[in-house]
Amino acid sequence: METGNETLNTDFILLGLFPGMRNVSILVSIILLIYTIAITGNVTLILLIWIDLHLHTSMYFLLSQLSLIDLAFISSTVPKMVVNFFSGNRKISFIGCGTQIFFTLTLGIAECILLTLMAYDRYVAICHPLKYPIIISHRVSQQMAIGSWLGGALASLVHTSYSMHFPLCGPRNLHHFFCEVKAILKLSCEDISAYEKGVVVTSIVVVLLPVSLILTSYTLIILEVLRMNSPEGKNKALATCSSHLTVVTFYYGPAMLIYMRPGSSNTPILNQALFVFDTILTPMLNPLIYSLRNKEVLGALRKVLRKCLLSK
Repeated sequence: METGNETLNTDFILLGLFPGMRNVSILVSIILLIYTIAITGNVTLILLIWIDLHLHTSMYFLLSQLSLIDLAFISSTVPKMVVNFFSGNRKISFIGCGTQIFFTLTLGIAECILLTLMAYDRYVAICHPLKYPIIISHRVSQQMAIGSWLGGALASLVHTSYSMHFPLCGPRNLHHFFCEVKAILKLSCEDISAYEKGVVVTSIVVVLLPVSLILTSYTLIILEVLRMNSPEGKNKALATCSSHLTVVTFYYGPAMLIYMRPGSSNTPILNQALFVFDTILTPMLNPLIYSLRNKEVLGALRKVLRKCLLSK
């Protein structure tokens, strides 16, 4: 099955979560529960925003897009991982691996862009409230969402096609629970130092630049909030902003440690833990964070539940 050093077998073997760990079945069962909660939470939030007319604003439209991304993000990794574990068949085809890389990168980068745009949306709403309906119209919010998806897809297409073209040597065992660029590159026969530099540049653009813009937006927001005379207005602004900042921290923190930490490719176990947090825990936490800290979302949920109870 080999010609020189390059294997002709195109299937990969996903070694799964923390290879060699005891009682992995318990961890997989917990992740399956987290997946169920994430699906329920994000679908509920999307439906509430769609049903309740009071939530038909640019802010909630962008929030529904974040839930849609999280829904797709967690679904691009967990079902395959769970099926592989319980079936015992850990293979994934070359095309399947490339497809998984494309979707996870698309959704990950789209979330980076969207979180940045959501910070700008809050900046305009709090610092320029009278101009907000003009600057962030429904059409503009739609363009923001489309731009996030397109930006993610284009960047992902470049990285997926480039990383998958390298010749691979030896057993195609991926020390991961899903197909990920760094795990693939570790199997390459060629010198990939130039491409790794390109990944660092992309990380700066996709991670550091958005974080800088988000921090700038919230610095201006905090300065504006401190000048407010109304305690109610302050509390509402701080509640919304703290929810978004918590989501940003949960998402960008692990991403920066994975892609921007020196020697991160030499710590596969730590990387897996960070990926579990970023791709599995965060999509579950996001709808909970926004719902529990948001009176309008909780009010919409109560109305829907009340209608359901009365109809019975």
